[in-house]
Amino acid sequence: MTLFKHEMKQSKLSLIIWTASIGFLMAICVLLFPEMKGEMDSVSDMFASMGSFSAAFGMDRISFGSLDGFYAIECGNILGLGGAFFAAFCSVTALAKEEKDHTAEFLLTHPMSRASVVTEKLVAVLAQIVIMNVLTLAISIGSMYIVGEEIPWKNILLMHLAYFLLQLEIGGICFGISAFVRRGGIGIGLGLAVMMYFLNIIANISDKAEFVKYITPFGFSDGADIITSGEIDAVMICIGMVLGIAGIIAAYVKYIKKDIAS
Repeated sequence: MTLFKHEMKQSKLSLIIWTASIGFLMAICVLLFPEMKGEMDSVSDMFASMGSFSAAFGMDRISFGSLDGFYAIECGNILGLGGAFFAAFCSVTALAKEEKDHTAEFLLTHPMSRASVVTEKLVAVLAQIVIMNVLTLAISIGSMYIVGEEIPWKNILLMHLAYFLLQLEIGGICFGISAFVRRGGIGIGLGLAVMMYFLNIIANISDKAEFVKYITPFGFSDGADIITSGEIDAVMICIGMVLGIAGIIAAYVKYIKKDIAS
């Protein structure tokens, strides 16, 4: 696992910055909740009457006065979109950077198959996503203990599981993209994450576009849906994991046969 260790060492600073940034913003939101709690009921009523804007972010279905409702909107957007960006960034550069930096030819002179290269880079990407999610969950739970709020364990853990699966799907798709591109991958990956985010907003606004939720991971990780239903939509998860796995398979197929630019 020499390449895996190299990838983790090379990505250490990026992992620290992304985790610290997302964790810090989530902690600030949780720490501010007690100060804002008394005003949240009136805020919830105001948002509930704002029509499409409220529906877009699920604010018409949950209460800002509850910790899990507040968390779903504030922290959910931070970890949902921030986590998607992180997963896209890690994955879409994984294979492409060797050609971009002109190190691919040197890498492939080592006694390891191309399939092994893909596997170790994939494991490194997955490890970074796991580490980021474990640490941000720990930061959030620690912040809740500090403010002395009763922790709605089921909803919090379900939301974090959904955000983790969201990142796996985005990561899998972007990992596949990394095998096909040599440059510009970061823009493609981040653009994909943004597009998926806005597709869910469109689905929330329009009943006619509700089917779009099934093709975006932000559909099954919508905090308002999770809180109101008490579960994550299994069908959406299955579709998302199929898309993520398809991206990974595409990476193997393409990279094994690819003419590597030196």
